[in-house]
Amino acid sequence: MFIDDFHLVCPQCRSELSAGGEGEYRCTQDGEKYACVDGIWRLLPAKRQVYYSEFMDEYQRVRQSEGRTQRDPQYYRNLPYTDSSVEMASAWRIRAVSFKAFVREVLAPMEHENREPLKCLDLGAGNCWLSNQLARRGHKAAAVDLITNDWDGLGVNVNYTMSFLTVQAEFDHLPFSDHQCDLVLYNSSFHYSVDFQLSLTEAMRVVKPQGKIIIIDTPVYHSSLSGQKMVEEREDLFFQRYGFRSNTLPSEKILTHSRINELSETLGIKWRIIKPYYGLRWAVKPWVYRLSGRREPAAFYVLIGELPLSG
Repeated sequence: MFIDDFHLVCPQCRSELSAGGEGEYRCTQDGEKYACVDGIWRLLPAKRQVYYSEFMDEYQRVRQSEGRTQRDPQYYRNLPYTDSSVEMASAWRIRAVSFKAFVREVLAPMEHENREPLKCLDLGAGNCWLSNQLARRGHKAAAVDLITNDWDGLGVNVNYTMSFLTVQAEFDHLPFSDHQCDLVLYNSSFHYSVDFQLSLTEAMRVVKPQGKIIIIDTPVYHSSLSGQKMVEEREDLFFQRYGFRSNTLPSEKILTHSRINELSETLGIKWRIIKPYYGLRWAVKPWVYRLSGRREPAAFYVLIGELPLSG
């Protein structure tokens, strides 16, 4: 089934989808039913919906508490450059710098080389700001996430003037046929993966041989102990504020340089690391932490992955 130039398939067995009842589609192999509801293709199997239900509930409760419940369409259209709510201004400053680095180092060169729209898979799309920005540049974008609400999830797409595909699905069972995307992007979301190797293997399946896999704004550490300490601090804070540790989903949560190298050796992906400049405060942060005896702070990079040459 082709929707907006993307070939969608069954997320469980990758068989074709055929039209069933009104707004309903069925897998031609296993008969699983899927639907398009409020413009969002619901390609998360029922049993996986149950599996993720507690995680999605806790995640949305935290996001609501953080003030991510804007209703002004212009707020979303300005992202990542301006957070008019001021609630998450510092986080959006990082997103803006990272996005500019991605455009400079990856997107603009690919646009110059291809001279035609790129097919981009935005994994962990959240409120779809990245898909909107890609569509504004003339590309075909598919925003993929578990969350579908209309204030921080895929439902926010109604606030944008640009058109792009919205799909509810999970990282490790993407409802897309093989080798069709120029870019597969983890947009501040790779750390939600339960198994980095499994997720990247799935990304390698859907990306074109000359395409790229991009990981943006996932926390990276030199020391795994520092990363584990950060996770513990975060879970303790969540328990104090919300009464749960937000660890229902057994995700890997952090990247380390040794893990990046391990994934490169195992999968054959060649990584290039771009280190955006977030300002003097961020530049001196590691030294401040070291002098004060605190753990290593997280670093945020743009990781550019290229697939091994076949043959």
